[in-house]
Amino acid sequence: MLSNMAEAPLLLGADEAPPVHEAHETGRSPFLFTCDHYGRLIPRSLGDLGLPESELTRHIAWDIGIAGVAELLSEALDAQLIAQRYSRLVIDCNRPPAAATSIPRLSEVTTIPGNEALSREQAEVRRQAIFEPYHRHITAAIDARLEAKQPTVLVALHSFTPVYAGVKRPWHIGTLYHHDKVLPPLLLKALRAEGDLVVGDNEPYAVSEATDYTIPVHGEARGLIHSGIEIRQDQIAEPDGQRQWAERLARILGEIETTLRTEEVI
Repeated sequence: MLSNMAEAPLLLGADEAPPVHEAHETGRSPFLFTCDHYGRLIPRSLGDLGLPESELTRHIAWDIGIAGVAELLSEALDAQLIAQRYSRLVIDCNRPPAAATSIPRLSEVTTIPGNEALSREQAEVRRQAIFEPYHRHITAAIDARLEAKQPTVLVALHSFTPVYAGVKRPWHIGTLYHHDKVLPPLLLKALRAEGDLVVGDNEPYAVSEATDYTIPVHGEARGLIHSGIEIRQDQIAEPDGQRQWAERLARILGEIETTLRTEEVI
């Protein structure tokens, strides 16, 4: 059942999980991983957003499998990971707050009853409780790394559904970027060299300031080398697939780090 949020002054109770999860805060790797759709928690005050559990475990609620990949990859590379624990249905932390999809009323073909007829004040409560702490944390982490003169390469980790709106997607993995000319070509070259992958170049999504937040704000605006990575969810839905992809990406990113250091890019 939906809870009445209109009278709730706070979104999260004192005993509820904070929005930000972090691993390897002092990691030595130049890679800084973000994971906007890591979790699928819903604040108690919002009940179940009017949805059955079967919807809350689908791709509309989170990026299936990416949490496991992110944790294993962070561990393998000793790389800082900053992730967001709450469902993208509460507020999407990779959307500008002014975008219509920031708090979606419709996701794919699913209506989200708990997001209908939200007041501006209710939307602002979600932004302040979840969106702002997450992005402040990323900003502070980048500030600290730059102050310490630690090379920083931003990689936003995501996963995508194999079928969207009835259309099958052939890519196993894709890169997402807009202006960066350093990391995406290296990633594309390395992934295509694997020989067993269908690799998307800005597929199945491309980055733009209108539809994305993390890369434009923390990558482009800060002048960092950066890219997004999207892995198809059927590849990483289970622990074995998560481990295999983390091992593959750790190897590839390790080789890219060597290239960047050799060329004195970082």
